[in-house]
Amino acid sequence: MGAKGDKLMGEGKEAVGTVLGDEALEAEGKHDRQVGDAEAKVDKVESKTAEVFEKAKDEVAKLADKIKDTLHDK
Repeated sequence: MGAKGDKLMGEGKEAVGTVLGDEALEAEGKHDRQVGDAEAKVDKVESKTAEVFEKAKDEVAKLADKIKDTLHDK
């Protein structure tokens, strides 16, 4: 379902469980909400990791070009 979907579904279940006094539904909702929160954090880390990797890859390519230019100048 995705992080946002899990979080919203969990919030809904938790709210309905609270209103109805259904502790099991409330607990299930809390669990679903926490799963959504965790998934969102994982998504953020994956995105940041990909960003850092791309930047590092670009920097390595620049360094390789500088080394090639230096070797060709000799």
